[in-house]
Amino acid sequence: MAILLWSTAALLTSLSSAMPPLQLVAVTFGLAFLTGITVAALRGRGVVSALRQPLPVWMVGVGGLFGYHACLFLAFHLAPAAAVEVNLLNYLWPLCIVLFSALLPGERLKAAHVAGALCGLAGTALILSGRGGSLALDGLHLDGANLSAYGAALAAALIWGAYSVLSRRFGSVPTEAVSGFCLVTALLGLAGHLLFEDATVWPQHLMGWLALLALGLGPDGLAFFVWDHGMKRGDIRALGVLSYAVPPASTLLLILFGQASGGWTVWAACALIAGGAVMASWDMIRGR
Repeated sequence: MAILLWSTAALLTSLSSAMPPLQLVAVTFGLAFLTGITVAALRGRGVVSALRQPLPVWMVGVGGLFGYHACLFLAFHLAPAAAVEVNLLNYLWPLCIVLFSALLPGERLKAAHVAGALCGLAGTALILSGRGGSLALDGLHLDGANLSAYGAALAAALIWGAYSVLSRRFGSVPTEAVSGFCLVTALLGLAGHLLFEDATVWPQHLMGWLALLALGLGPDGLAFFVWDHGMKRGDIRALGVLSYAVPPASTLLLILFGQASGGWTVWAACALIAGGAVMASWDMIRGR
């Protein structure tokens, strides 16, 4: 569910408005907090008691949510012309999850997991470097002038991979605690917006408001709660590889709604990513 929701993020962001990134963090994570406490209330679960967690839990939760988004937005801000390279480095986080999972007690990394993750990475590189119906690998290059942006993007990937895997170490922490992480992230985003961003921008039409609401409820809201549950209860390596489905699914939605054009690179990337997911989760598919 988290992967499907994240696949809609690019479309919803493109439909919302040209909202400054830290303002977007403040608004969407504020909605995520409201979503979390509403769902908890409907399930009869207490949020206040779930927020009584030790400092390391809060450091991991807030550091993961706010740290990831801050580093990613910083990377795009530092090098807007290198968006493809920045996005590709960001999508190293599924590979980080697969590799970091080997450090967890009771987990064992197999060659199939690494091969599947690398296959997914190849599919991601293909879809991010493709232009229309042709493959423009000559347009994908690392410029020394953008090293700070690349470093921020790589930091984002490492932060999200570490946050996801460390969630497993805090398996006893209820998912309702994510509401608190979202609230603090929203407040940090608001403070950053007021301090560092010059203008406050709101949607100018109904579609923009609906997209903003959907963004806060879905990919920047409910997705974090179900992802937390998946990391604590599911096959963490298989989930890491399956996360590579986000780039092609996101691209397909953009094409479907007329926000982007596609070509053979999209379908080739889908095949690579699907093959990598099957390879990495073969034991789970066979019921082992």
